[in-house]
Amino acid sequence: MTIRDSALKLLILLSLTPLLACAGSGGPGGKDATDDTAAEDTAPPTEEEQTAADLKTVEAMIAGDLDLAEGMLTVSLSGGWPIHLGDDDYLFAAPAQGRDALAVAGDFNGWTPAPMASEGGLFTLTVTIPSPEGKLYKFVEGEDYAADPWSRAYGQDEFGEHSIVRGAGRHLERYYIRGGGLDDRWMRVWVPEGAVTHTLYVHDGQNLFDPEAMWGGWRLQESLGPNTMAVGLDNTMARMDEYTHVQDFIYGEWMGGKGDAYAELWMSDVRPLIRLQYGEGDKVGVMGSSLGGLISVHFAQLHPEELDFVASLSGTLGWGSIGAENETLIERVASGGFTGVPIYLDSGGEPGEGCIDTDGDGLLDDAPNSSDNYCETRQMADTLSAAGWTWEQDLWHWWEAGAQHNEAAWADRVNLPVGLFESL
Repeated sequence: MTIRDSALKLLILLSLTPLLACAGSGGPGGKDATDDTAAEDTAPPTEEEQTAADLKTVEAMIAGDLDLAEGMLTVSLSGGWPIHLGDDDYLFAAPAQGRDALAVAGDFNGWTPAPMASEGGLFTLTVTIPSPEGKLYKFVEGEDYAADPWSRAYGQDEFGEHSIVRGAGRHLERYYIRGGGLDDRWMRVWVPEGAVTHTLYVHDGQNLFDPEAMWGGWRLQESLGPNTMAVGLDNTMARMDEYTHVQDFIYGEWMGGKGDAYAELWMSDVRPLIRLQYGEGDKVGVMGSSLGGLISVHFAQLHPEELDFVASLSGTLGWGSIGAENETLIERVASGGFTGVPIYLDSGGEPGEGCIDTDGDGLLDDAPNSSDNYCETRQMADTLSAAGWTWEQDLWHWWEAGAQHNEAAWADRVNLPVGLFESL
């Protein structure tokens, strides 16, 4: 089936199918269906409308009227790759990028490479796949098998990353997020098996689910219950700027302070997309480690009414005072600049000979051989308690004695904050 045949099939299908206006998804910010004009104007497209638009995008790429990378991105944010054409037909596509030939192989064809056609710098192939849920595939060039970098659903196994025709049960999905004034990046979504009741937004997305990530990654999916969706946004080279609320003087230069812009990216782009595609659930939390823990607490201070839970693992909560005299989040709590969001704090490391303010800036400093933010985490917990939080009700502190500052250590104890969040 050619692209033109696929488009014709969709036009016939659309002519026979009433276009029903759909409401926005449920959860916070969701909206029930109504018959008014405003609801119709904001209704998400039906699958048939989405597919028709995606096929127009593919035709524009083939005709040379649209940049290939831009076209692949457009479809990935719409119906997703591969494109469902209706019935059991799916359209696979990949930019040629100097390749002479490309094929598709999957468990739907016994992993036998099926050659793709070359059209205007784009390789395409339509495959009939009954029961596509959970079916795996890869692109094949010569003897090399590689996952589709634009597939909506994907996973990992002993052979590395694979693509999934349509996700089923517990699985991963991804979207490429435009950063606005910040860098573009991938968003990764752990889709649970059951209906979403809890949504946990987590920083450093590339380290959460991938077993090939640093120190083996967080293995976060192993700690999530059947109704908890986790949304991870990848970090970029600007991580230190984006994950901090103020500037600090580090390594002989000023850095940081773009935390508000990063929070706005989540609020304006990430959460609306999640609500549209999945529904957010009744309970919403945010979690991160190191600077990710710092920015998680900052999120809760910026938008306390939007969150039911915040978790900071080994958070760099003394940021602002390392080489400068800017406000830390600990000082913000002490001054009353934070309302009550249930909060979990932890660290590894050691207290050494005790937490003392060695430089006289009001912040307790870790011992020289303790590098997991033990003292400032303990100080934040005590400051929150003094400000009105109640131990074991909306304030929790955990010390994993001697634990290192890395993904392996966070993976070993991430079940603790996840369990608290899921109990809400």
